[in-house]
Amino acid sequence: MQALSPFYPMLAALAAYCVGSLSFAVLVSWVMGLNDPRTYGSKNPGATNVLRSGSKPAAVITLLLDAAKGWLPVALVAWYGKPYGLEDGSMAMVGVAAFLGHLFPIFFRFQGGKGVATALGVLFGINWMLALATVATWLIIAWFFRYSSLASLVAALFAPVYYAVGDGVAWYTEKSLMLAVAVMGLFLVWRHAANIGRLAKGTESRLGASKP
Repeated sequence: MQALSPFYPMLAALAAYCVGSLSFAVLVSWVMGLNDPRTYGSKNPGATNVLRSGSKPAAVITLLLDAAKGWLPVALVAWYGKPYGLEDGSMAMVGVAAFLGHLFPIFFRFQGGKGVATALGVLFGINWMLALATVATWLIIAWFFRYSSLASLVAALFAPVYYAVGDGVAWYTEKSLMLAVAVMGLFLVWRHAANIGRLAKGTESRLGASKP
């Protein structure tokens, strides 16, 4: 076991990537007898698009499971990683790995969602205050502007800021975790490129509006 210790961070990241690769939007829709979310609306396998199926329970379950698969790997490293040499750097690695698993799932031909819920789960694993601040940002923007994509973009951009201007506790200044939050934010902006275009044109669909 001692000989494997240098590989523990890599093994943890690989496991996190596999967990992140579980596309719950597709799995929940299949279990609940709904259409594949990759065939309608934005064709994005995520909770927002599942909501367009008309099933709020399916969307809520998808949201919670997508967030859980980001939170669980980070939480496990935080709780049990130290005896295996897994510190904050490993937490950052498994968080990004789970997030990338959602974006590029090995079990679904690398065609995944945008990663908002999974990124939020990772933030909860890092620190619940950071996550709640990001959630509050999403809710405020979504409430006033009624655009899920805009709320996600603003929250993604503000999450690293919230991390950087924290109250000075050690986890706020950990460079690897800061980098992980920033990397996820950049990927989220990239995955919302089409939404940015539609927002600029005024053709982006609003929350609560059906989309054929």
